[in-house]
Amino acid sequence: MAVSLTPAAADRIRGYLAETPGGYGLRFGVRKSGCSGFAYVVDIATAPGPDDLVFETAGIPVLVDGDSLAAVDGTEIDFVAQGLNQQFVFRNPNVSAECGCGESFTTSAGSDPFSA
Repeated sequence: MAVSLTPAAADRIRGYLAETPGGYGLRFGVRKSGCSGFAYVVDIATAPGPDDLVFETAGIPVLVDGDSLAAVDGTEIDFVAQGLNQQFVFRNPNVSAECGCGESFTTSAGSDPFSA
């Protein structure tokens, strides 16, 4: 189980970490959202939480909460620049469908990690 970063994503995240006081690593997970079910959550973390799993990639800690792990396990995070557009791209092997706007997705497992 892991989440990985491409060299381009690692370089971009290092820049964000350098600009963030106390920046520890990248927080990555999902939340309920949109018409398909989940949306990615990406932020700079200042410390691991009690429920976080930490994956080290390219020298950068990537923190994933336990509830999100099944939905993001195996994801490769890339940073792509095309002309004036720049964005993080998530290559997630668990995605089975995306909404038309690309903002939310469902997983092949079809389970909701946030249901009680």
